[in-house]
Amino acid sequence: MDNRDGAMRGRDFRRMRRLVPAGPTPYLVDVRRLLLLLLLVLTGCGGTSSSSTPPGTSAQLSASTTTTAGSGAVPARGTVPPAWLGTRVLPTTSAGFGVVRPTPKALRRRRWTLPDTLPMLAGKGFQAKVERAPAKVIARSTWAAGCPVAASDLDWVRLTFWGFDGKRHSGELLVNHSASADMVTVFKRLYAARWPFEQMHITTKAEAAAPPTGDGNNTSAFNCRPVRGQTSGFSQHAYGLAIDVDPFQNPYVKGRLVLPELASWYVDRGRHTPGIITASGPVVRAFHAVGWGWGGSWHNPKDYEHFSANGR
Repeated sequence: MDNRDGAMRGRDFRRMRRLVPAGPTPYLVDVRRLLLLLLLVLTGCGGTSSSSTPPGTSAQLSASTTTTAGSGAVPARGTVPPAWLGTRVLPTTSAGFGVVRPTPKALRRRRWTLPDTLPMLAGKGFQAKVERAPAKVIARSTWAAGCPVAASDLDWVRLTFWGFDGKRHSGELLVNHSASADMVTVFKRLYAARWPFEQMHITTKAEAAAPPTGDGNNTSAFNCRPVRGQTSGFSQHAYGLAIDVDPFQNPYVKGRLVLPELASWYVDRGRHTPGIITASGPVVRAFHAVGWGWGGSWHNPKDYEHFSANGR
């Protein structure tokens, strides 16, 4: 391009500028609006949610929870029961007990609480309600004609307790009328001490007759049965004058026999894990305060779960 061509193009450009208004034309305005709209659309697709759900709603909280749950978080060891709990039947011995086996890892440092079987009692803190056991309660217990206590002499005790989950729960006991007031005193002390229980319900006929799984952990009182290992003579449980507390953490031990049969890990009383009863701990103190003895103080067998009015 020579100088003459450049001069001519410069004059043409100046002429065009005089023809174009100083402000933006309608055409330019439309282009700008189109660009702005396109920018907004692209921004919306770049990361903000397209959901119409307002922030903080349950839909978004649910999505957040799902993400957290799927991030690999694992519940603390011993806080969730295995799916097979109570379903694996053990072979039995000639004495009728299950074969003793090593404690599965899932049952070591056990500290979960199973769902309550009763509605929560009204009120806050420790609550207890005592009444003569109704016929419907007796009917689902192990009581039958020939038991050493009359059904009319048994009280239905409902009370609140702390679970291993640190929450307030409700449970029930069937106890001799002569001992019901003392048991309310004991469990009120244990509530104040925040002693944990896994579950607390009346032993049923079906449970008593079921084949052994060796993994139960129900705190209970009345059970019309003979003394363990004997075919005659009633246990103190058959009178409603004994209670077994957290039996899996506090097993019955006689020689190589351990009951529950999968609780061998807890025979070592030096373990530091929730639920283990010790001679100087709150459970023994609470029962001793009302004159009840502890099976853990026996020489042979050792019945760490067991408390009774006469010490037997």
